[in-house]
Amino acid sequence: MKQVLSLFAGIGGFDLGLERTGGFKTVAFCEIDPFCQRVLAKHWPEVPCYDDVRTLTADRLAADGIAVDVIVGGFPCQDISEAHVHGRGLDGERSGLWFEFERLIGEIRPRFVIVENVAALLNRGLDRVLGALAEIGLDAEWHCIPAAAVGAPHERDRIWIIAYASAGERRPLIGACDRVAWADAIPQWQEGAGRSEGLLEAAWGADAVMVADALSRMDDGVRVRMDGFNACANAVVPQIPEMIGRAILAAEADAVSSEKERAA
Repeated sequence: MKQVLSLFAGIGGFDLGLERTGGFKTVAFCEIDPFCQRVLAKHWPEVPCYDDVRTLTADRLAADGIAVDVIVGGFPCQDISEAHVHGRGLDGERSGLWFEFERLIGEIRPRFVIVENVAALLNRGLDRVLGALAEIGLDAEWHCIPAAAVGAPHERDRIWIIAYASAGERRPLIGACDRVAWADAIPQWQEGAGRSEGLLEAAWGADAVMVADALSRMDDGVRVRMDGFNACANAVVPQIPEMIGRAILAAEADAVSSEKERAA
């Protein structure tokens, strides 16, 4: 069972998706928003939640008896998003928290790292993120996947980066991300397919449209408590980290099988 540190955890979309695979278990959260902290405490009451990524360290986790194999997180996108034409990218105050993410990766040296952000990162800092991961000793692969590709009733195009130990430090899982088989794993990848009623029900349940409307309060157009709406708006779609997690587990299983065959 791979032990996960979930940074910028929000309401736990990453964790829900990974835990659905049966091969990942979240052992610590880091989330500063009080509303999201309450959601996490309700659904993961035994998992500790640290409140500030800037003060979290590998030593603190070790002192609390927490060992980590995987670090995941969607760091703030406000300075990267194309909605902010003059955003400062990774040099901005919010999106610059990536460097705390990077610091923790370097301190902890996890086996896997999964990073999520808006697709605009492709042109607003991806080179710096990949360079940092390479300096730490991690190979990385990435792809943009919209939420609509897994049946959600909205586009929410996001970049997903999967990094893993490169040759020279640990044996890499060659093609770990290729094994996600992005297009093959999502038969409905074709443009617009994710918005079809049948697909939406298959991926999210028969009441998917009603649930989506209730979450965004589209039934009356007014949200009484905006913190809940914002938490949902910032959350990752669990089906995508679930797919990535399953691909990682399959890649590891294949590597073990190949090693046994060579030994035989």
